[in-house]
Amino acid sequence: MSSDKPVLRGRGEAESALLRLLDLARDGSGGALLLVGAPGMGKTALLGLAAAHAAAGFRVLRVSGVESESRLPYAGLHGLLRPVAAGAASLPGAQARALMAALESGTGAGGLALPAAVLGLLSAVAAEQPVLACVDDVDLLDDDSREVLSFVARRVSGERVALLFTAREGAQAPEAARAPEGARRVPGARVRASGGLEGLSRRTLGGLEGVPAQTLAGLDAAAVRELATDLAPGKVAEDLLAALDQIAHGNPLALAELIGALTPDQLAGVAAPPVTLPKGGRLWREHTGRLAALPAQAQRLLLLIAADPGLDLPTLIRAARPSCALTVLEPAERAGVLHSTGDRYDFRDPAMRGVVYYGASLLRRRSAHRLLASLLEAGTQGDESQRLRRAWHRAWALDGPAASLADDLAAAALDARPAHTHPEPYLALERAAELTDPHDPAKAERLAAAARYAWVAGRPQMARSLLARLRNLTAPDELRAHVQLLHGSLELLGGETGSAREELLSAATWLLESHRMLGVRALVRAADASYRAGDNRAFIAIARQAAALRRPDEPVPTQLMFEYLAGMASTFSGSHQEAAAPLRRVVELAGSVRDPAVLVWACVASMLLGEDATAHRLSARAVEAARVRGAASAMPQLLEYMIYPEIWMGRYAAVATTAAQGLRLAQETGQLNTAAQHLAWLAITAAVEGDQETCRVRADAAIGLADAHDLGIAGAIGNWALAYLDLAAGRPADAANRLRAERRNSNHVVIRVMATPHFIEACARTGDHEAAGAALRVLERWVGSTRSPDLRALVSRCRALLAGPGESEELFREALDLHGQGVYEFEAARTRLLYGSALRRDRRPGAARTHLHSALETFERYGARLWTEQARTELRASGDPVRPALDATTGQLTAQQLQIARMVAEGATNKEVAEQLFLSRRTVEHHLRNIFSRLGIRSRVELVRLMS
Repeated sequence: MSSDKPVLRGRGEAESALLRLLDLARDGSGGALLLVGAPGMGKTALLGLAAAHAAAGFRVLRVSGVESESRLPYAGLHGLLRPVAAGAASLPGAQARALMAALESGTGAGGLALPAAVLGLLSAVAAEQPVLACVDDVDLLDDDSREVLSFVARRVSGERVALLFTAREGAQAPEAARAPEGARRVPGARVRASGGLEGLSRRTLGGLEGVPAQTLAGLDAAAVRELATDLAPGKVAEDLLAALDQIAHGNPLALAELIGALTPDQLAGVAAPPVTLPKGGRLWREHTGRLAALPAQAQRLLLLIAADPGLDLPTLIRAARPSCALTVLEPAERAGVLHSTGDRYDFRDPAMRGVVYYGASLLRRRSAHRLLASLLEAGTQGDESQRLRRAWHRAWALDGPAASLADDLAAAALDARPAHTHPEPYLALERAAELTDPHDPAKAERLAAAARYAWVAGRPQMARSLLARLRNLTAPDELRAHVQLLHGSLELLGGETGSAREELLSAATWLLESHRMLGVRALVRAADASYRAGDNRAFIAIARQAAALRRPDEPVPTQLMFEYLAGMASTFSGSHQEAAAPLRRVVELAGSVRDPAVLVWACVASMLLGEDATAHRLSARAVEAARVRGAASAMPQLLEYMIYPEIWMGRYAAVATTAAQGLRLAQETGQLNTAAQHLAWLAITAAVEGDQETCRVRADAAIGLADAHDLGIAGAIGNWALAYLDLAAGRPADAANRLRAERRNSNHVVIRVMATPHFIEACARTGDHEAAGAALRVLERWVGSTRSPDLRALVSRCRALLAGPGESEELFREALDLHGQGVYEFEAARTRLLYGSALRRDRRPGAARTHLHSALETFERYGARLWTEQARTELRASGDPVRPALDATTGQLTAQQLQIARMVAEGATNKEVAEQLFLSRRTVEHHLRNIFSRLGIRSRVELVRLMS
């Protein structure tokens, strides 16, 4: 695409359809296409893009539908054909007269003369150069023009003419031009014109029949991020962007207007994000214009729906006045404002809800809330959701004394289940705080509670803005401690780990006196900050402080936390046998714990005991518990702990899926520290697949975040990924140098132990037996405290690598026997590769081949390209005629390559693929070259055919 053409983010599929349409017209096989979407989705921009592509060789004609002209016969044709109307003189007499009558006086004689004249005129113009006719907002065009253009669109398949239309999604034509009742989309219909426009459905819209249509959905997360970067480079934080997209829902114009209206405090993350589109913006005016055209009764019911997203039809029917019932909503449905979803109505464009609500006067909003409260007052006992909704509506209606309303709303919010309520409790508590007297201590308590609920719901910027309001309020020390605990928790997952540790320790000092369990939790989180930083001394110091606080009568969750600190501290001290007892006690206590944050500590204990299946089960329990509770903020970190056992067990496809989900959620909730760790795990999976460029991009990004936020663990995983890649690519010296590095944020004790088998292998292959032996002794001490046959197999393998010629074979056999009792299939294949290589060097090629073939089969199934190549190389060296590579099918692609191939075949651009998969554009181009080479193809067109 040349630089003079507009760049539209996330519209690769639509742009491909436009280019196919133009190519067909250029070759004499014209056609038509209808783009359907909500206002602001980019329909007009796509028309502009098509016109830009066509500028070099096409005659471009354009017209836009205007509702004020929708009753003027042939007004649309006049606007479209006026630049070429002089050509009518060359048409047959009846056609020429019909066309001139339509264009000059808006009259038509009926029959075929006029439609045939328009087709003939376009064909005549196309004889000199291809024609692109763009009709924006065809649903607002007059009925006569639309019927003629529909006729032409169905008959241009043999002409050098392309017709491109746009229409609002869900909108019907104006009253005078409405399609016959029952006209609907014809499912599955396709246009087969040299394969050019296949896959587009046919649609009937206001008389535009038989035209292939493509609906423009909201932008995906990658395109939203890319567009935000275009609009405000480096200024919009991920959590703020996620909050904006909750309003925009992928609408490009909505996102642009929201970003353009952000205040400095909102950009800095200390003020709440917007709640609706900016008033006065183009979309606001568009929506309010559509609303103003609706009957007053319809507007009244729309305000009720906007004020309560949970409003069901029976309640709405009771709210409607008997004289109108729900028939007054039909104009709103016809206008595309509203649609029915099951037993309730909802807005077709989610942004419309805020426009309806905040566009109404304060008096009208209060009246709506008062009516809703009265409708909900019957039978609310025992129904927490209904109780909260009623209290919410009364609070906004100001239906009583402010203090009483605030008390009722706060009580209902605190009793509600966050995952299943409207409004969300943090919003209810915020409103309760607003109604509370500034001198009442309850105001600060409610703001603090609102901040806590906002954080749990995954709204970190909202939580920070609520906490900022507490600065000028008087609050007791206990509440200040709660606030400090929340501040520290926010900093732990999104800020600098040292600052988080100090905040959490300070909070623990106060809370241990007033709220013991929270105080202990603050201590564990402070220790977790030290764990993430790789500061073992600080962790051990916190554990000793906690040990002095233990009591014999602690509740189970508190016992678990104390045992966890004791076991981890012993582990970090190298006393693995001493650590085993408290760690086993942690796992035992987890059976009666439901709190997901506490369960993850049991998951860590299980991993240190070598009980990977138990660790995975506990992490899955924690994730499910968080989902049930609606604890969105906990999910990214909980997914971290699910990855550890998956890594050990070699479930790399599951690791990639879990880490990608965790990365997305971490970015949406502003948890950069957690995002860094997920990026690092994604680098590990790329290293396993042998995807060198992707591994480096992701590892470098993780290490960069680790350096900025003092994240020893994320940096260590990123460094391990690069070392793993070196080892797989046959660069053992580089791998050894990386894993022995002592630089800041690359040497976390837990990751160092996990990477020790790779370090020993790299050292053994470079002759550094002294360093390998020292590392082996550390590994032996830890594995000796576990019962895992898989871990013992890794120890035996490492011993074999360092043993003399007469001893290594027995140790390799021991390792394979232990692998047979465990589940580490991929590591078993690596052991077979090393054993087979040793046998081949010992001049026993026949014995070597058995193990090498087994290893090769496993590596191929995992898509581990570099390890596969190592096994093939060893087999060739053993004199085995290695079977030829797989045929040119997608089965030989790595998981990453297959994902890219599918996205490209569906129309995504390289940039869109890069953003969605967190890669560089150059990396995607590198992958595509490899994909084309492996599949024996040369173009995207061939890829589309192969993938289909």
